[in-house]
Amino acid sequence: MTWLDRYGYSLNLVAVLLWPLSVLFGMVVRLRRRFYQLGLLKSEAVGAPVIIVGNISVGGTGKTPLVAWLVTLLREQGYQPGIISRGYGGESKQWPRHVTADTDPRQVGDEPVLLAQRCCCPVVVGPDRVAAAQALFGTYDCNVIISDDGLQHYRLRRDIEIAVVDGLRRLGNGACLPAGPLREPPSRLQKVDFVIGNGAASDNEYLMSLRGETALNLVDPLVSVTLAGFRKSTVHAVAGVGNPRRFFNYLRHARLHLIEHPFPDHYFFGLKDLRFPQDLPVLMTEKDAIKCRAFASEDWWYVPVNAHLDPEFEEELLKRLATVAMSKGIQRKQISRRLRNESRQSR
Repeated sequence: MTWLDRYGYSLNLVAVLLWPLSVLFGMVVRLRRRFYQLGLLKSEAVGAPVIIVGNISVGGTGKTPLVAWLVTLLREQGYQPGIISRGYGGESKQWPRHVTADTDPRQVGDEPVLLAQRCCCPVVVGPDRVAAAQALFGTYDCNVIISDDGLQHYRLRRDIEIAVVDGLRRLGNGACLPAGPLREPPSRLQKVDFVIGNGAASDNEYLMSLRGETALNLVDPLVSVTLAGFRKSTVHAVAGVGNPRRFFNYLRHARLHLIEHPFPDHYFFGLKDLRFPQDLPVLMTEKDAIKCRAFASEDWWYVPVNAHLDPEFEEELLKRLATVAMSKGIQRKQISRRLRNESRQSR
């Protein structure tokens, strides 16, 4: 359990003592955002619509599966999407970096490699998201840019903001860092275009569920087993993600018996980390598998999950994007054709 998990999701003495620092932190981030709104700090636009998929809390909320879902949706609608990301944990000395399915995750981070493998679309990473977006737009035939995280990276001008909230943990004790888990005050959610509740949704939120019923083998991903196939024995459950508990609970919901092995988010595994005394199957997240495949054993498996969204969100998002794209003079023929098709279907 991390420090924030222990103190940031309840009212306790430590959080109360740190509350003044959280108030100061909240004032600073509000002021910074206001400076960008007033033009005192400069934001930069690129030549394509930018969709930000982020959150206001520290830790995993399900942004990456949503990004993968968006790529599929937009491609089906005739767009050519590309992805930018910070490349958190990447050790590269040169940025921005173009990411492929074979890129070393130690250089660019684990999530960008996962997205490159999953989405088969251009992915560019770098701490400076403006530079990453410019490299993406200038190199590839992309007309929509999706930013995996970056809600607080205000220097990149955005057209649509999507905030993802953990539907179960919500916003913890509601305090900003360091007393709570929030990067920005809860009121920030009122300013974004869409709020997605992962696992459960409150009022004015759209529900997202993550589903995956099959485990794939790390040595040979063409070999698969349903989760039900692991019910006869105990398994080692490995999760180096923002909220390992979500993965463990998901496996338990599938009626598996677990030995839990939580690791820090973005942890880079070595073989010694996964040498467990009991000779049992190992199940891990897809993000962890990215970093373990090179030294995997035959009985190691990962569980890919797919995002499922409220159809109303899909409809509203596409309407908003069509308006933005038309204002930028992008995809006029494709959008017009799609709108004509929708008009025919409604008759």
